[in-house]
Amino acid sequence: MKHTLCVTSLARIASASLFIIAPSAVAEDLEPRSYANTPVGINFLLMGYSDLHGNVTANPSIPLQDAKLNIKTVVFAFARSLDVWGRSGKFDIIVPEAKLAGSALFNGEPKERNVTGLIDPRFRFSVNLYGAPAMSLAEFPRYQQDVIIGASLAITAPLGQYDTSKLVNLGNNRWSFKPELGISKRLGPV
Repeated sequence: MKHTLCVTSLARIASASLFIIAPSAVAEDLEPRSYANTPVGINFLLMGYSDLHGNVTANPSIPLQDAKLNIKTVVFAFARSLDVWGRSGKFDIIVPEAKLAGSALFNGEPKERNVTGLIDPRFRFSVNLYGAPAMSLAEFPRYQQDVIIGASLAITAPLGQYDTSKLVNLGNNRWSFKPELGISKRLGPV
């Protein structure tokens, strides 16, 4: 009973803190069920496609006006569920490629760009710290989720197409590290 009260209190504090932080947040990059438990040894292979046309931007930090861009993106991803010292975890790799073509105004000057190449790949390691033990496929049907607390570290490597003489590039030419903490609570029957 005391353990349940502690977890409930922690969940309430975390939820309340979101209301304080949320007004300054501009976007969210949390995948649905990021910290859901998965049987150990399961592999996931994913592919996605996106085709954007019009006044879209490849990099929102560059003030382009009157953009007429066409960005076609293909994303390949691989993930594997792991046993991390008795806790469920996951390692994934995301490798996107894009073709960008179009024109825009930058400081009143017309600019054009036509480029195909890799976007910076992302590598992520995540582990469920509480509520999601590592289980085999045979053990998994008996698992009942309640509260899961997980953490991850995503690393983006500067391996995408980047040309210093160009304003718009597919890669960012810099490393990025994104730590994340997630809490999941099942509400109702599954």
